[in-house]
Amino acid sequence: MSASIQRAPIVDIGLPEVGQGGYQALNERSEVLPAGWKYPHPNARPIGSAILVEHDVPITMRDGAVLRADIYRPPPPVDGKSGGKVPVILCWSPFGKKFNGLMSLSLMTPWDLGIPAGTLSGLEKFESIDPADWVPRGYAVVNIDNRGVGDSDGTMVVMGTQEAEDGYDTIEALAKLPWSNGAVGLAGNSHLAIVQWFIAALRPPSLKAIAPWEGCGDLFREQFARGGIYAGDLFDHLIVKYMLKGRHGMESFKEKFAQQPLADAWWNDKRPDMKKINIPTYMTGTWTNTMHGMGVIRGWMEVDTPDKWLRWHGTQEWYDMYANKQGTEELIQFFDRYLKNEDNGWEKTPKIRLSALRFGSNDPIEGIIENSFPLERTQYNKLYLASDGKLSLQPSEKSEILSYNSESSESVVFTHTFKGTTRLIGMPKAVVYMSCNDLDDMDIYVFIEKLDSSGRPMTNLNVPWKGIPVKSFDEFTPQQSTEVVTYKGPVGILRASHRAIDESKSIHPNWPYHPHEKEEKIEPGTVVRLDIGIWAMGIQYEAGEGLRVSISGRSHAVSNFGTFDHLQNKGTHNVHLGGEYPSHVILPFV
Repeated sequence: MSASIQRAPIVDIGLPEVGQGGYQALNERSEVLPAGWKYPHPNARPIGSAILVEHDVPITMRDGAVLRADIYRPPPPVDGKSGGKVPVILCWSPFGKKFNGLMSLSLMTPWDLGIPAGTLSGLEKFESIDPADWVPRGYAVVNIDNRGVGDSDGTMVVMGTQEAEDGYDTIEALAKLPWSNGAVGLAGNSHLAIVQWFIAALRPPSLKAIAPWEGCGDLFREQFARGGIYAGDLFDHLIVKYMLKGRHGMESFKEKFAQQPLADAWWNDKRPDMKKINIPTYMTGTWTNTMHGMGVIRGWMEVDTPDKWLRWHGTQEWYDMYANKQGTEELIQFFDRYLKNEDNGWEKTPKIRLSALRFGSNDPIEGIIENSFPLERTQYNKLYLASDGKLSLQPSEKSEILSYNSESSESVVFTHTFKGTTRLIGMPKAVVYMSCNDLDDMDIYVFIEKLDSSGRPMTNLNVPWKGIPVKSFDEFTPQQSTEVVTYKGPVGILRASHRAIDESKSIHPNWPYHPHEKEEKIEPGTVVRLDIGIWAMGIQYEAGEGLRVSISGRSHAVSNFGTFDHLQNKGTHNVHLGGEYPSHVILPFV
């Protein structure tokens, strides 16, 4: 990291403990797991062929720090001679190289997400590919503990220049191993996807292709401080407390935001320059993920190669990674093409495949083939907020005000009913004129819900209904109604004092880039225009169904880890409508 970047405060994290999260004491060794070997978990599947495992392999970084990796690869022939050289898939994350999908499903999801027993081998790193699928197909899978994790040296950092440089060094070291064919790929979702943007932007020579499946693209603006409001509760309460283990502490997003709540060089170092990525890229996204989707969209729009593919699926990301066998076969075909140079027809794969959610008891519509994203035929229709609680095609000539208590769950709502089957796919936006007499700032949430034909809000299930033991949302307990498996619609978030926009960095007029580098407080009582980008959506509506737009001082979307501790609201918020204040939403009709 550049010396000019002010580092974040370092906080202690738990030490790795033998038996916790799969951790085993540091022990460099090799073993061959024979065909039929079974991980000690009731839902594990036996491996179909032998796998050579090299544990705690040391890999040295440019500053001398040593990272530890587990390598899964085909064993050499029985005569001891060297087998054929194989490409490498590197799986990079801080959750522990032996913390696997089987553990995570039991720990973090109801009903194991509906993923059938016998799907995973237990060799898969959390959020990544299963070596039991890949090693028999002629690959080495490398699960690494990045800097500061487990027995790897150094202080743990999350994304940015340090992780990118470590990834670069690791890739080049792996490419030079005697059994490697010199070609390396990156795979995995969430952290394992996000880090790919950073590493690939440095262009390590041996990195030949990446597969960032569900990867956020800006840790300040999309994850930890979206809209300028701290949103790291999930990370602080679950990830840091229970999942991150190391010996030298970690950079703290929470303490950094307390110290520096505006974007500075450190925060901006957590936004990769995707335009520097120029290798084949296979990315996925889903509408229901409230952290990764917009990063995937920017990746699709900015990655600088014609060899890129986008598959926007309709299920939760771990379900897609673990249980979608077609997705696994496609990913193998993608890497066969670019890491083995096989002429296998991969290029015939449609460049863009989208999905449309239907909510309720309906599974999503999948595999919608398109030629562009955002779709060129999109009609961005303005629907104006009206004082009767409706969304109107025409603005009112009369200026009016609707208000809500910003310190409560109150909101003002506006509805629209569809006369026929309609799809909204793309990026919505709200343009609202607001004022507050009681404070010089406002935290605003704009929420779009789907309504059934009776006007009741609907919920979407993020995994197939056939895989879980309940048949309707009425059977869900509150503990089962988590944001992993349920979704109610997209949200736009903005702290009014952070309303400045840098159009040169905006990827679309409906997703404005807010620098968040200065505050512009508002004189109490002054009306101010707020352009609020709303998370991308892909929803199909039938005749009689509708949508509801709500504006409030807190989020009403599904969130099991958020708190109200970070809000800066006081008193009444006023929404100004009509006349000189034509508040409206812009929706992507296709």
